[in-house]
Amino acid sequence: MSKFVETTYTNKKEILKFPDHYVNLAITISDAGVSANSEGKKIVPAGTILGGGFLEDESAKAVKTNGAGAEGVLFNDTDVTYGPASGAALIHGFVALDKLPEAPTTEAIDALKQVTFLK
Repeated sequence: MSKFVETTYTNKKEILKFPDHYVNLAITISDAGVSANSEGKKIVPAGTILGGGFLEDESAKAVKTNGAGAEGVLFNDTDVTYGPASGAALIHGFVALDKLPEAPTTEAIDALKQVTFLK
């Protein structure tokens, strides 16, 4: 008797306005304060504005922020259901505003000096 496993394939959510010009930084994303969805998974969505000191200290975990402490934009959806997870923060590039889960505040835009948000 074989076990049936269903696999669902989806396209990656693209947050970039110009996908050929960007710089990402490897980070660890904290699971603190992330609520589980209807399937019981804790997903931090691509386009989330991140901070937490990871630019100064590579061991610091990235956390959701949308203010003066912004350091990058989460590049891909990241599953933190089982604890902090590896991810990528966009620190330079052009991001499409309509692809973000939440509009960046003026403070976040000012803090992200090398990220340009476009309509």
